Amino acid sequence: MDSITHFSFIDLLVLAAVALLLVVTGGIAYLTFAEWRDRRRLDQDKRDRQGQQRR
Repeated sequence: MDSITHFSFIDLLVLAAVALLLVVTGGIAYLTFAEWRDRRRLDQDKRDRQGQQRR
């Protein structure tokens, strides 16, 4: 029984806060990347359409 580590309520709250912070940070990073990728695709499509109109 001595080998079992006992966590206090505060320790669990800190662990939960860190986990939530990581999840939110990861979500923001994903949304930022997705927006950058979509903007890049739209710009490429716009350039492709302009190139076709000039021909």
